Amino acid sequence: MIESIQSHSAPTPQALRIAKLQRVQDFLFHRITQFFALSVLIALLGIMISLLFNAWPALSSFGPGFFFTKEWDIVNDEFGGLIAIYGTVVTSVIALVIAVPLSFGIAVFLTELCPGPLRRPLGTAIELLAAVPSIIYGMFGLFIFAPLFAEYIQPALAATLGQVPGLGILFTGAFNGIGILCAGLILAMMILPFIASVMRDVFDIVPPILKESAYGIGCTTWEVVKRVVLPYTKTGVIGGIMLGLGRALGETMAVTFVIGNSHKLSASLFAPGSSIASTLANEFGEAEAGNHMSSLFALGLALFLITFIVLACAKWMLSNMEKKQGLKT
Repeated sequence: MIESIQSHSAPTPQALRIAKLQRVQDFLFHRITQFFALSVLIALLGIMISLLFNAWPALSSFGPGFFFTKEWDIVNDEFGGLIAIYGTVVTSVIALVIAVPLSFGIAVFLTELCPGPLRRPLGTAIELLAAVPSIIYGMFGLFIFAPLFAEYIQPALAATLGQVPGLGILFTGAFNGIGILCAGLILAMMILPFIASVMRDVFDIVPPILKESAYGIGCTTWEVVKRVVLPYTKTGVIGGIMLGLGRALGETMAVTFVIGNSHKLSASLFAPGSSIASTLANEFGEAEAGNHMSSLFALGLALFLITFIVLACAKWMLSNMEKKQGLKT
């Protein structure tokens, strides 16, 4: 009887083959997914090495001062990236300052306040805005928004904010429509649907029982959003903002249409300027080998470093928030 039990409990050859096949499949699955994950790091490292290699002639000629010099003279072969870096950072900051509050309001309305029949159509409209090509935003900005901006908005800004001591210098100059501020506003229109969609999706994943409990003890809608929804979704919210910032930093065609493409540095937001992406789009195809081409690669390296620094700051901020939350609890 013991022998019969042992014979029944012993694995059959077919079971052994199946177990061996499963081990092989698990091993292959692990290695393939590991390769996919490492390929991202390999691609990132390859991009960084390629940019650094091609930018090295300009960096060796002009030194670290390349990133802090405003000269961009193709004829005399003198190049500096300050103007393009300034235009990229300022337009992106303007876009974030405008788009983040609006996106937050849209997401809160869609998840907490919007009537049921309107929720789906409004959500679909926001997603459709995210799908509009950037060149369409550029054409809209150049042919429709810029003339209206020059005729109505710029004079109003100059007459109000332009009269504030210390702040007025930002709103001086000719009312020609195109410029740093116009580019920032167009970028805000472009990144708003991305940030709003991500915020809406992460707000939707908050467990209803948490919000219902807060409402049950007498919290208002704003208190629920501030004390329940935002702490629960802070990682996703910051991720959505970083997604929008990434598009704003690297946007090319829309900015090229409305920024003015002028290699001049001005304190006024009405003045034309340039960004890293617009400079690359305008000059890369016609650049000759040498300092000009290498300087364009150096601008690409600067954009890469700016993006890296922004993401590092976002990670540091999230880590700090989690530590403080742990101390409070």
